[in-house]
Formats: sequence, structure tokens, C-alpha cells
Amino acid sequence: MMAVDFNRLRVLIVEDNDYSAKFIRTVLGNLGIYQVFTARNGKDALRFVDSAEEMINFIICDWNMPHMTGYEFLCQVRSVDPDIPFLMVTARATVDAVKAAQDKGVSAYIAKPYKPEELERKVVALAKSLNPSRLN
Repeated sequence: MMAVDFNRLRVLIVEDNDYSAKFIRTVLGNLGIYQVFTARNGKDALRFVDSAEEMINFIICDWNMPHMTGYEFLCQVRSVDPDIPFLMVTARATVDAVKAAQDKGVSAYIAKPYKPEELERKVVALAKSLNPSRLN
């Protein structure tokens, strides 16, 4: 594992709830991650990834959103980028939902409600797992 320069990381938050998006952004900022992009749903996020995938190192995504769910977005992302770390954040912590997301290659999963420390642990683990070529 490599040491991570958190202020070089670029994260896409896909979240339709403003409070949740701000909460995630605050936790990332506390880790020193300030290059944060946001999308309010999977369709907007997909447009962003299609046009600027090289601008992000990993994705933090809600499951339940209008227009395109986080699960549908995960499936689309995995069809073009099987390796980008993808953290699913959701209140949908059923065994079936977790298994479906794992089958599509989700990197990590966190159930709402969660504490800032839980999100920090997941983000740090994802950052440490990054392929160094993604940091360019």
C-alpha cells in the first residue's frame, strides 16, 4: 500500500440530498480532499464521467436517486471502467441489495445513517487501494 496525498485526490459525489452531499464534502475536507465534484443523480453523474472520467479518482454514490439510481449508475460505470473505486452509500442495506452491488463490482458499501469516522475509514481504505496511475 502506498501513502496517499489526499489533497491530490479528486472525488465525485453523486447524491440528490443537499444535506448528505454537504456532510460527505465536509468529511472529505477533514481528510484534506478538496477537489470534489458533485452530481444530483446518476444521469448527471454519467454525463460528467463520460466527459471527464480522467478528472476523478473515485466515486461516492447514493443508491436511491431520481432519474437513475446509484445501482444503475454503478452498472454503467463498470461497463466502461471496471477499476475506479466506487463507494455506495445507502439506507438500503438488505442482503439482496448488498449482493447485487457486489456482483456489479462495488468497491465498498456504507449504510445510512453513518458516523463521519465510518466514512473516513472507507475513504482512506479506497484511497490506499488506488492504482498510482489514477493519480496523474
